[in-house]
Amino acid sequence: MFRLAVAPFWVHCPRVRACLSGSRSYAVSRGGNERAENKLTVNSLYSLSVDIRKIRKLKGWVLLQDIAYVDETASVLKELGAEATLIATVLEQCPEAVLCTPAEVRAQRELWMSVCPTEKELLTIIEKFPHSFFTASQHINQKANIQFFQRLKINKRTIIKLMASASQSFSNPVEQNEQMISTLQDMYRSLGGKEGNLQIWLQKLLTQNPFILMKTPETLKENLKFLQKKGFSSEELLLLLSKLRGFIAELSPCRMEETLTCSKAVLRCTEWELKEIVLKCPALLYYSVPVLSDRLQGLLSRGISVDQIKESPSVLELTTQIVQYRIQKLSASGYDIKKGSLEPLNGTNKDFELSYEKLHLRKQRPLFNPVAPLTIEE
Repeated sequence: MFRLAVAPFWVHCPRVRACLSGSRSYAVSRGGNERAENKLTVNSLYSLSVDIRKIRKLKGWVLLQDIAYVDETASVLKELGAEATLIATVLEQCPEAVLCTPAEVRAQRELWMSVCPTEKELLTIIEKFPHSFFTASQHINQKANIQFFQRLKINKRTIIKLMASASQSFSNPVEQNEQMISTLQDMYRSLGGKEGNLQIWLQKLLTQNPFILMKTPETLKENLKFLQKKGFSSEELLLLLSKLRGFIAELSPCRMEETLTCSKAVLRCTEWELKEIVLKCPALLYYSVPVLSDRLQGLLSRGISVDQIKESPSVLELTTQIVQYRIQKLSASGYDIKKGSLEPLNGTNKDFELSYEKLHLRKQRPLFNPVAPLTIEE
């Protein structure tokens, strides 16, 4: 069926015509040949209040295509409950969505709804990750990957998170994910993990770091081998894998060696002490040397001792600015960080505020001593 480029009624409005002025003369040069923008595509996007300037700047090639399905794509979004503003935002962020045929978009909608509980939630995902949804060219791979993770009994919420935030892993052939999952399973079993907890452990790992699927099995094996050489037992390595939340795939033996060497020198500790510190604060493994040095020097410059840091190494997870702010706040309440524990500094903002509140209340309410003599006025 041929699509006639008939100018809609709103083009005759003086204000809209002013917005469109000059749009018909736009052309892009490719290899010495100039191609004019598709007028029907541009006009259709204008009718949806899409900022054409953004598309021209980021992905102007979309406007040059002979065929586009602007109205059809907008219609699907509207059926899912999207309002005009959201439709415009999605098309600005992912203009290539209009190049998907209506059949492809319907197929994607059906596929995603097979794991998404409601259309409202699907629309929220499209708003945040439009490119993930409109990767229609990889529909077959996406479907095969969904079926694979369903066979593993990974819940739908985890699958939808993987599809949205790590879409490339679902666009790849299913064999790649099968290989990575098999590596993770073998690693878990080799370290003494209980078979009954394997599915829960795997699902938690994928939820915490979906991007682990985009790494290679070889990277995981190399990092595990490096840590084994550092003296970590199988039980300790399994604990590290869980605490690192899948970020072990982001590391490399070279980077870990540099970080551990730096930590050992500054903290003046033995190999055994260093291992205990890492078990308390696994994040130590993936900080770069400049970041780690800055945080260590920041603590030491505040009068905090090396022994205090060894006792509460999790304080190294905080930036220097956050540590300084918290120290000042605790000092104002009478807490001497140089003599006390560093534990009140640790945790999220919520954790810190709770610790601060407890210390503040303790200062305001002196402890009652039940055996102290009472002063009775006669």
